[in-house]
Amino acid sequence: MSNTITATNFNFPKQKNVYKGKVREVYNIDDEILVMIATDRLSAFDVIMPKGIPFKGQILNQIATKMMEATKDIVPNWLMATPDPNVAVGHLCEPFKVEMVIRGYLSGHAAREYKAGKRTLCGVAMPEGMKENDKFPEPIITPSTKADQGDHDEDISREDILKKGIVSEEDYKVLEKYTRALFQRGTEIAAERGLILVDTKYEFGKTKEGKIVLIDEIHTPDSSRYFYSEGYEERQAKEEPQKQLSKEFVRQWLISNGFQGKEGQEIPTMDENYVNSVSERYIELYEKITGEKFVKGDVNNIQERIEKNVLEYLK
Repeated sequence: MSNTITATNFNFPKQKNVYKGKVREVYNIDDEILVMIATDRLSAFDVIMPKGIPFKGQILNQIATKMMEATKDIVPNWLMATPDPNVAVGHLCEPFKVEMVIRGYLSGHAAREYKAGKRTLCGVAMPEGMKENDKFPEPIITPSTKADQGDHDEDISREDILKKGIVSEEDYKVLEKYTRALFQRGTEIAAERGLILVDTKYEFGKTKEGKIVLIDEIHTPDSSRYFYSEGYEERQAKEEPQKQLSKEFVRQWLISNGFQGKEGQEIPTMDENYVNSVSERYIELYEKITGEKFVKGDVNNIQERIEKNVLEYLK
């Protein structure tokens, strides 16, 4: 199996602190910039799997940075540079404590809630008579609270966000506007690649100057769900599952092996063949989403490579 990076412990000049998320590790440099390292960790149902996936961090980082580049004319973002295949460097921001989830189709979590008989999600009504993977009349925004480490993110309505003062009304209007604009652009980019952007999540922060910017990842297979456009209508008509391009294949594998992140459940064993098959799926995702051939980074010593490239940049 290729060398993978599942944890880092760097000590960069002027480093203030490190935040370790589910997949990314974020180094605060002098309260000015952030060095975000995308690891090869795989998380599903808010649980980190025991093995890293070769090239996953590089894939996520490169898709996210390409998509930020492709949307910066409509929504400002935090990104300054990508000195290494696994690294993004950007402005220090104060993150909003909500994730802006937007759904164009009744899939995933929304479909599971719908099947359970619910017709509102995060205070937003879902029409009667829909079947799984049908398109909503128009995209719906279903935010979730950004959990601190280890906790599950939870659905929340716009009303509750404003009532609890999590985000001011003025800022929330900007978040909604940006979310819709990004989803529209993401939908157009996906369509050019023969894909449907089904749903996705965006995270935003505020710079020191008080400017709202897009942060973290965007339109990656970890933050978004994609279907193949070809055959979508036929599969819906026959009520067949859609051909997906997202991390959903990992969730489905876990569900079929009796794991949904619930208490007392054990993570199924991921053998080398399975791990490598997940890596191949991620490479396929990269090439399909970006329309470019994936070029593997040097994995002889990823830690050393990252450290060297970041130090060089920070000079």
